[in-house]
Amino acid sequence: MKKIIIFLIVILPLMIFFIIKSKPAPAPSPAAQPTLNKNSKQVKYPQDYTLVLVGDSMTQILGNCDELKADLKKYYPKKSFECLNYGFGSTNILSLQERLEKETFFERKFRPLTEIDFDVILVESFGHNPLSKYPLEEGLKKQTEALQEAFTTLKRTNPRAKILFMATIAPSIKKYGLGQVNLSAEKRGEWAREREAYIKNHINFAQTNNIPLINIYQKSLKDGDLNLDLVSSSDYIHPSPTGVYFISQEIADFLYNNKILR
Repeated sequence: MKKIIIFLIVILPLMIFFIIKSKPAPAPSPAAQPTLNKNSKQVKYPQDYTLVLVGDSMTQILGNCDELKADLKKYYPKKSFECLNYGFGSTNILSLQERLEKETFFERKFRPLTEIDFDVILVESFGHNPLSKYPLEEGLKKQTEALQEAFTTLKRTNPRAKILFMATIAPSIKKYGLGQVNLSAEKRGEWAREREAYIKNHINFAQTNNIPLINIYQKSLKDGDLNLDLVSSSDYIHPSPTGVYFISQEIADFLYNNKILR
């Protein structure tokens, strides 16, 4: 009798759990699949709003945008959201145009962004992957040229979409890369300031061209350096879980307060 009780209380629930976990996820319903917009010949997602994030690993870490979508639902409880994350780690601004115009592969295939009928695109600075092989002035010039080319392409291929720029969290002058890269304090500061220069150039481009800017960089500063609560203590580069929630909330707040989604 004791063995039967143990089986019913302990073993049977575990068996049921593993059987459920081993089942493949149900296929999405046909209504949830993207379709072809006959007017624009672009792929259209069925949700009310389709958002695209494009950047490097600072954007990649937002994953499927679960936090962002949850924050948006607070503002728009009756609306549905699709979030396409084109954040690819260890890529710089010179890869942006290819992401727009060509099929790219990063862990899986991504269709060209120009083939998607999205409502909003957030272009991150790629500042944490600077063009270090060039002198700073030349690298910043190439960044500006790449941003201009991308902006022109986006306006031409999806004129109704809202283009936003997003400056991500600041690099820490004192701790950037600590635990990940062996650098002297002086060199660590140089790395951080180089990345800061690219983020600020991104901000300047947005302001000069009247592009709406989500300035997370500015809000991430505390006493002249990065608020360390927002960054992972394993590398002092990428956002911590607190940082991910912070970035997501800043995006949602900006979209709502500036009436980007109508």
